[in-house]
Amino acid sequence: MSPRVALVLVSHSAQVADGTAQIAGQMAPDVLLLPAGGIDGDIGTSVDLVMESVERGLAECDDATGGVVVLTDLGSAVLTTDLVLEMVEPDRVRVPQAPFVEGAVSAAVAAQQGGDLTAVEAAALEAGSQYAAARPAQEAAASADGAVNATVTLRNPLGLHARTAAQVARAVADSGLTITVDGVDGSSVLALMALGATGGRELTLSASGDGAAAAVESLVALIDSGFGEV
Repeated sequence: MSPRVALVLVSHSAQVADGTAQIAGQMAPDVLLLPAGGIDGDIGTSVDLVMESVERGLAECDDATGGVVVLTDLGSAVLTTDLVLEMVEPDRVRVPQAPFVEGAVSAAVAAQQGGDLTAVEAAALEAGSQYAAARPAQEAAASADGAVNATVTLRNPLGLHARTAAQVARAVADSGLTITVDGVDGSSVLALMALGATGGRELTLSASGDGAAAAVESLVALIDSGFGEV
């Protein structure tokens, strides 16, 4: 059975998108894999490039139960894809919250086996189940006795994208304390970006140890400043 689902791989880097397509293609040679990485030869994501790839996938997978599964790497790749979804048939495009490489490989194998849109999306999500399973424990740790907690709302529209997440991570690392942001390690840029936190979202900060109150207050001020983007 010919694959009914195409995969669009949206990365900030053309090399990452191309490399992931090559890895997945080794296990799913008949699946249409469309890397959509980079912007004008640089780091970034392009609405036009993602749109072109999604439209090609839809055109070539025109079965009633087929369509396109889009895998994204980091923060603004999701925002770029959301813009594209406003201009295409939403019922034929799925964007699972799955790890980029592992999700692409798992989804590609399901598509190679003839899976429909729902099955391919489920395969990508299953690849990320180990990360989802870890969240409850992290959130429980953040509410341990003696912790200093605070909430703050992201004021900049793009929220915790690469640059702003890096600022938060540096501030946490400089404090020398363990600080969590919505239950994830505040010193990890990748963990912060994986939250997918955009403007208007309320974040919960938690820290413990000597100087925790001052560190949390400083972090609240940084986030509340809008990172110079408002």
